[in-house]
Amino acid sequence: MQAAQVSYRFGVIGPTAGGLERSPQFEPLLPSDVVQLSNGIGISDYTVDGVEEAIGRYPGCVDALVKQGAQRTFLAGFPISAQLGRERSLKLCQETRARTGLPASSDAEATIESMKHLGVTRVAVASRWANELNDKLVRYLTDGGIEVLYITSVGQWAKEAFAMSIEQGVKLAFQLGREAMRNAPQAQGLLMPGGTWRILAAIPILEEDFGKPVFSNPTALPWRLIHDGIAPPVSGWGRLLETP
Repeated sequence: MQAAQVSYRFGVIGPTAGGLERSPQFEPLLPSDVVQLSNGIGISDYTVDGVEEAIGRYPGCVDALVKQGAQRTFLAGFPISAQLGRERSLKLCQETRARTGLPASSDAEATIESMKHLGVTRVAVASRWANELNDKLVRYLTDGGIEVLYITSVGQWAKEAFAMSIEQGVKLAFQLGREAMRNAPQAQGLLMPGGTWRILAAIPILEEDFGKPVFSNPTALPWRLIHDGIAPPVSGWGRLLETP
């Protein structure tokens, strides 16, 4: 069978170490001719020191992705953006755009943009992270015009997050998603940040449970591409991806 012709390539710079590769992460959400290329900054932890040490590898990761044909890049990992702070994160993307001449953003910014697209400015947050990271996350969202009404925690740093099994991640997604929404019934939506807990299948169920849209890293980047007309809307994976 002939391979599908690639019409668009986007690059994702993730937290974990790794060379250039084509990634199937968004396979259920994007057509086969829209391809994700991945590279990683090799973060040791989501602490201030861990992020500072790893972010120095970001420009090289971007350049490698562009050489492979990426037509835009995203910095992935909400904890990374949160530790950097919104002002510095936006400046990093601005510098990347100026240097490469290509669109550059992050999943954190795509998430905020997606929430505002659906008119959501008050959220409950289902977070697995340690309180220190949560504080940085809340500050980032506040700086982006999003009010956090309630946030959960199970004390995770990078090591715990990367070690989770798919089953553990799905279980936590339901547990923390329901805890967050039950403690903030006035929230307009639910944010479930982080990409390591494989929460895609939980999104439509939680939306049905609470009648509110659910936002997450796994849907933010596909929505950005859908919103920009690069990919078509997708049904069955939550309200956001149906609403370009």
